[in-house]
Parts: sequence; structure tokens; C-alpha cells
Amino acid sequence: MRQYADFSGRARRMEYWTFTLFNGIFAMVATGVDYMVESNFVAGMYGITYLTYWLATAVPSLAVLVRRMHDVGKSGWTILFGIIPLIGTIWLLVLLFTDSQKETNAWGPNPKVTEDHYDMIDQFGEETEEQRF
Repeated sequence: MRQYADFSGRARRMEYWTFTLFNGIFAMVATGVDYMVESNFVAGMYGITYLTYWLATAVPSLAVLVRRMHDVGKSGWTILFGIIPLIGTIWLLVLLFTDSQKETNAWGPNPKVTEDHYDMIDQFGEETEEQRF
């Protein structure tokens, strides 16, 4: 949540899927709380706790998804392909599981590369295959 509404930059796969996992767990807990206190009002499933949680996490969920698209070299608008039934959703999932672009792209440097990596390149000139990831 440090990058609550940050739509710029890149998010690696681990950042995206970790956020998605914990977001899903907390959403299920919120739904369970609604069920236990019988505050369900949307189709008998969602209540005020879940809707409050969803409103609080909608922007960061969208932001991490856009940054993930940037990491694979796609525009954030690419997520709109997800509204195409089946084909769009499958393509979007493939992109979400795709590895980062190794080089710097229009949205910034590869987040997998650490400062030590850049120091090593400066020290030895060009990077070799062993110095990569």
C-alpha cells in the first residue's frame, strides 16, 4: 500500500501476485465478517464491510495492475482488453504471468535489477551473462 495511487513505474510479478493474494484473503475475511454480523445486502453476499474494503482497495488494485502492464512493456490501457469475453481475459492473464522486460523501458528501469547490479556494470564496463539476474 506504499504506492497507493502510483500509476507510474513498474511492478514485478511477485509484487503484483503478492498484492493480489493478500487482497483476496482480506476480501474473503471482510465477506465473512459481513456474513457473521448479517449485514449482507447485495445479492445476499456482500455487506458494508466488504464494500468499504473494496472502496479502500480499488485504486491500489488498479494501480498495481497498470504498473504490472508497464513491467511487460504494455500501456496501462491494455487492461481494457480484459473486458473482451474469454480471449481478452486469457490474454491479460498471459501478460500477468509474463516475465519482466529485462531492459529499461518507457516506464522505467527493470525493478528486478538492484543498485549492486548497476555498480557492477560501472566497475567492469559491459555486463556479462553471469552478471544478469
